[in-house]
Amino acid sequence: MPCGCNGKGPGYASPQEAIKGPREKVIFVTAPHATDGHDALIVVDVDPQSSSYQQVVSMVKFPNKGDEVHHYGWNACSSCFDKPSAKRTHLILPCLNSDRIYVVNVVNEQGIFLEKTIEPEALHKFDVSFPHTSHCLANGQIMISTLGDAKGNAKGDFLLLDGITFEPIGTWCKEAVPFNYDFWYQPKRDVMISTEWGAPKLIKQGFNPEHVMQGQYGHSVHVHRWSTHELLQSVALPKPSGCLPLEVRFHHNPDSQHAFTGSALGSAIFHLAPKTDNSTEYHANEVITVPSKKVANWALPDMPSLITDILVSMDDKYLYFSNWLHGDVRQYDISDPAHPKLTGKVFLGGSIHKESGVRVTEDNELKDQPNALYLKGKRIEGGPQMLQLSLDGKRLYVTTSLYRKWDEQFYPNLKKGASMMLLHVDVENGGVTLDEHFLIDFGEIEDGPYLAHEMRYPGGDCTSDIWIGNPSKI
Repeated sequence: MPCGCNGKGPGYASPQEAIKGPREKVIFVTAPHATDGHDALIVVDVDPQSSSYQQVVSMVKFPNKGDEVHHYGWNACSSCFDKPSAKRTHLILPCLNSDRIYVVNVVNEQGIFLEKTIEPEALHKFDVSFPHTSHCLANGQIMISTLGDAKGNAKGDFLLLDGITFEPIGTWCKEAVPFNYDFWYQPKRDVMISTEWGAPKLIKQGFNPEHVMQGQYGHSVHVHRWSTHELLQSVALPKPSGCLPLEVRFHHNPDSQHAFTGSALGSAIFHLAPKTDNSTEYHANEVITVPSKKVANWALPDMPSLITDILVSMDDKYLYFSNWLHGDVRQYDISDPAHPKLTGKVFLGGSIHKESGVRVTEDNELKDQPNALYLKGKRIEGGPQMLQLSLDGKRLYVTTSLYRKWDEQFYPNLKKGASMMLLHVDVENGGVTLDEHFLIDFGEIEDGPYLAHEMRYPGGDCTSDIWIGNPSKI
């Protein structure tokens, strides 16, 4: 398995070394079933020189129905680079709906298999549920954000797994937060930032704007001291632009204090940074705003863009995000983190194209509605959602499913399966273009249709690997 290890631990010594790593040849993709079948983890060949290019080369179908396998992470990554005994061998897959956690052995990419199932009772014992983001830690443990208590009420915490047995061993927080979703830690700065979605038992019902008005969804980010697990600060983002801050990404440079979060319902990007260089008090400034569109023939008179995923390139030069409802993926130059500059945009489906049935009556950005997207003779259903960038920053993979219950509300045709697409990136000058020859239709995969969601490379990637700087001083 290529990982640039050079006889040391997993991953790379630094982001700069990761950029020099080998090109990705396969991608792991979580695939919830689109109807009532079994979810899967699917391995797709993305090597243009391979005879099985754009085909499924291995998969695991999970034994239970209705799990909603979603985001996932590694048992070990670049945070363990200084530990030769650590190996990147397993993927840890939390399931939103069932509260299960699957552990998949991926040593042989052509023959991955389910090695362990952590049943919901093991989580409920610690009064947590709705597990979401999984990150490996430098101490060998695995940490998973959890959004609810054992009954599905909103409660933000983090479950810890033993990195060898994969057994739950406790929770991380000294003080639970009201809501939870994603998190990213920057140990050299002794900080972790977490974000907010909503109450699990309501999320599972589908999106209801009334629940936002009732305070059942979040609009804050939380700053934690990494070394002591203390909650230092909760930063309330302004409404409505700060509603539902989902993904959070620090710079990959372990010395950097800069981070970004994207609000879904608010359709804005916030720059997170300390108020002064040595301060632990963070502030959040809205640096990108995607205006809503006035529409007819849609659920509401105003359609937000719904920013559902963001990532930062390995060189910390570009920020990418997806507008799931409007249908475009954007690239911004963040060389000056406080003043991003738009450098690329491409439409990949969405809800406002000319064949969607939605009529845009007022638009501050576009003069005309975009055309529907067809690849290999098939119209793309859904909008761009999860993103994964190659280590060298030249290729951006995009999937179209958000969460099955929400997919059913906003994109009913996704029940026929989701898609994975590929964008080419100009790393020097900026800009993104669609590869019109690349399409993986998850509706056509055996035992599907499936909903393509989160993506990972065997050697690590821009949304799972974290660097800790000088390990001996942390």
